Amino acid sequence: MRNFVYSAHPSRVVFGPAAQVRDEVERLGGTRVLLLTSRSADAGPVRTALGPLLVTEFGGAVMHTPVEVTERALERAKGADCLVAVGGGSVTGLSKALAVRTGLPQVILPTTYAGSEVTPVLGEKSGGEKITRSSDEIRPETVIYDVALSRHLPVPVSVTSSVNAMAHAVEALYSPQANAVVDGMALEAIRKVARSLPVLGADPSNVEARADLLEAAWLGGLCLAGVGMSLHHKLCHTLGGSFDLPHAETHTVVLPHAMAYNAPAAPAVMARIAEALGATDAPSGVFDLVAKAGGPTSLRELGLAEADIAKAAELAIAKPYPNPRELTRDGIEELLRAAWRGDRPGGGRAVPDLSWLTAQVVTSFDGAPDPRVKQLLTDLVRHLHHYVTKNDVAQPEWQYAIEFLTRAGQITTDTRQEFVLLSDVLGVSSAVDVLTNSRTPGTTASAVLGPFYVEGPPAAEHGTDIAAGLPGTPLWVDVLVTDTGGKPVPDTMVDVWQSNEDGFYDVQLPDLNGPVLRARFHTDAEGRLRFWTILPSEYPIPDDGPVGQMLAATGRHPWRAPHLHFMLAKPGYTQLITQLFVRGGAYLDTSAGLGDAVFGVKDDLIVDFVPQHGPTPDGRSIDAEWRRLDFTFKIAPEQR
Repeated sequence: MRNFVYSAHPSRVVFGPAAQVRDEVERLGGTRVLLLTSRSADAGPVRTALGPLLVTEFGGAVMHTPVEVTERALERAKGADCLVAVGGGSVTGLSKALAVRTGLPQVILPTTYAGSEVTPVLGEKSGGEKITRSSDEIRPETVIYDVALSRHLPVPVSVTSSVNAMAHAVEALYSPQANAVVDGMALEAIRKVARSLPVLGADPSNVEARADLLEAAWLGGLCLAGVGMSLHHKLCHTLGGSFDLPHAETHTVVLPHAMAYNAPAAPAVMARIAEALGATDAPSGVFDLVAKAGGPTSLRELGLAEADIAKAAELAIAKPYPNPRELTRDGIEELLRAAWRGDRPGGGRAVPDLSWLTAQVVTSFDGAPDPRVKQLLTDLVRHLHHYVTKNDVAQPEWQYAIEFLTRAGQITTDTRQEFVLLSDVLGVSSAVDVLTNSRTPGTTASAVLGPFYVEGPPAAEHGTDIAAGLPGTPLWVDVLVTDTGGKPVPDTMVDVWQSNEDGFYDVQLPDLNGPVLRARFHTDAEGRLRFWTILPSEYPIPDDGPVGQMLAATGRHPWRAPHLHFMLAKPGYTQLITQLFVRGGAYLDTSAGLGDAVFGVKDDLIVDFVPQHGPTPDGRSIDAEWRRLDFTFKIAPEQR
């Protein structure tokens, strides 16, 4: 269990038209408003809505919130009883700086997507250094998100402010105070940014994409408000405060490199981020998203001198934030040099977007007359395309896969089912088995059919020895078949098959004269069945074909735990295919790759094959040890 503390200090958040600003000011008791704006923001609708409540205005907000600008704005704040800010992070920062000095309530109307409007964090530049602090008094009382205010925000600014919001979400996921609430908000913010930026690039006026980015800004800001910051924010504050680099642009450039630095110490988090991005790798996925959207990718283009990198690294580790990976001067300097050059984390090239191709193939199945066929094929295509994209599959690798399947087909015969074997060793057979057969409570657990079942086994009478004289420890099997209520089920067809003492099935031994160690019985009037066989032993699945080569290449063993196969069928009842495993046998341990090669073992199917000596149930004379298996199979009536 991870330890954390989560405190919710919500602002009032309104998604709706800016015209509501007057109602929100009056709700806070405001009658005299100081309006804070920026040159790029259209504050006209807000001025109109405020009407007579607007008594003064300040339009000189500056990036990084210099203290001297705040002091000038304080002069305008005299006589005001409420602050209203319309603009991006610089205007929001100024409002926070004024509020913490005056105690005035704030109503913020963001026009960008950074998310600082819902955080209790204030960063101010003083004496050439950016100083960050956090307190509840800093957090605005009300935030109004009106998509119309950001509808004409230039795409480059949209990109950098959105990635700034994403940075809040990313760092929240590996914060020491990370928790389920913050995780959910962070991943949703990342998904919204990843989904919306490409749409915005193609259609800058797309309202839905911009609405998604506003929600991402809100969620990212809540993440930052709920947990602490790490390496990324420390680097950005250092670069902005000491080297005067632009705030959002710096976040955009640094984020993938800070992620790459932390990736070895937070692999599970990076995997979740990559999934949210729809990418194969989180750091390079963010880099590619920015590059495709036309955002900045190097500190060099933002104006950082290469000669300043060493100093920036030294400043960044002087008072480090909590971080998943230890900060070293050399490591941070290497990070900054990669960011200065604009290197793609992990090297290589971006994986092309194949969504257009996937959409074309999926659409081709629209005319399928059977809805189930359409669903299965469209989902298969989506998963296959995701697989090749996620793993950046190269042509030689895919050609090898085709050749592998071809070899599996060529080796398959009526008695050698290589495709069944492939399904088994990949766990697909067991997965389908569970999906198909785990929904009838009270029945005996099912298991995989395996590749050695043969239709139409020879009929046998009760008491028959299906081993037909083959060597092995004799085994007396006494089973009862009942329904889920315990009532015996007579005349149930029961097919039985197993390997010999050396681990071979009869179909693998061409010298045998006819079937052996397999038979078809029917239960008697009391639902019982009794027969002789031999104690099953562990055995290797066939490993002389492509499946065996795959196991060898991955360091996996081919062994199956010792078991007997059973198939039970009767009209009016659900068919049961299962296996009974010898308690204490080899390859039952599912840990550390030591278990059954086809993942067929279930705890309920591990049973006692009890050692016996002396008289047998049917009077057969056996001088040595023999075994006895008693078991009750429960089958369910078919659901109509």
